Amino acid sequence: MQPTFDAGHPRPHSIVALVPAHNEADRIAATLQSLNTQTRPLDRVIVVADNCTDDTVRIARGLSAEVFVTTDNTDKKAGALNQVLTSLLEQLAEHDRVLVADADSTLASGFIEVAGATLDSDRRIGAVGGIFLGEPGGGLLGALQRNEYERYRRQIRRRGDDAMVLTGTATLHRVDILRSLLARRGEVYDTRALTEDNEITLAIKTLGYDCVSPQDCTVVTEVMPTWGDLWQQRLRWQRGALENLRTYRLTRVTAPYVVQQAGMAVGVVAMWLYVAFTVHLIANGELGLNPWWTLLGLVFIAERVVTVWRRGSGARLLAGVLVVEWAYDLFLQGVLVRAALDFTFRRRAEWHHVAAARRQI
Repeated sequence: MQPTFDAGHPRPHSIVALVPAHNEADRIAATLQSLNTQTRPLDRVIVVADNCTDDTVRIARGLSAEVFVTTDNTDKKAGALNQVLTSLLEQLAEHDRVLVADADSTLASGFIEVAGATLDSDRRIGAVGGIFLGEPGGGLLGALQRNEYERYRRQIRRRGDDAMVLTGTATLHRVDILRSLLARRGEVYDTRALTEDNEITLAIKTLGYDCVSPQDCTVVTEVMPTWGDLWQQRLRWQRGALENLRTYRLTRVTAPYVVQQAGMAVGVVAMWLYVAFTVHLIANGELGLNPWWTLLGLVFIAERVVTVWRRGSGARLLAGVLVVEWAYDLFLQGVLVRAALDFTFRRRAEWHHVAAARRQI
């Protein structure tokens, strides 16, 4: 039997926020506070409590959020959202919107206003995703992730806000498009996908709509506290991206993603050839100061510093050191290799949830 929640009465052109949460008692208050202080108020905020064993539900209700408790869900975030959307989409009008925001993220106060105006400005836009920034803390590993996220933000800006992926941290959807997905495949989110946010991006683009991430739609999200957590997170992301491409096959929509994956593969090969060549020079006592390689290295350092310039002197210093971020890149390339092997041999993939004890609180 489908669970129920307080029905409410959405106004015309209403915006309803869904916050999927699994044991997010240490984070959800900040998320709800950021939703409650939007410059364009939300009509409803619904916390989708999925198999919670902590105080997530109590805290959500204490902050005046509606709570939808999933029933017998084994399909993680996608399954939880599908359960609530099945009922919710029947209540909303075609021109209404649904915000999906992770329970470990906080939205900039103007997120809803900007995202809504962006959808209003062009009917070719199917959804508006956020630009995620890393939260403070986390030591060196946290700083490396924040630099990485800043470069992604810069990349989106240079692409004219075109979003490769509608981030799960916060995305504003059009109800008519969500209904179209539900009618076509019997569910809004694909429960088979490891990365449901990447998959729904491809689904929306396949319907012929654009997906964008305006620069003012920022979201602060958690950084992975340990190298092990980061490995698991990125392994799921990369494996999921490959699985999604296999599902959608090569089309006009997926072609840029295929090119992106090919470029990443070339980068891995080039990097490790460079490492092998350097080791060879050192082993044979041939490593010396070469004007060409020195100039190339300085250009590379300049690129690393410039791409995080907006984050301040600390980020620039970290980028300028080079060797630290270089080691971080090698780590991420290791994730790519492992994901490719797992994908090729169809090894079982696992979800990963960061334990509250390891988080930045």
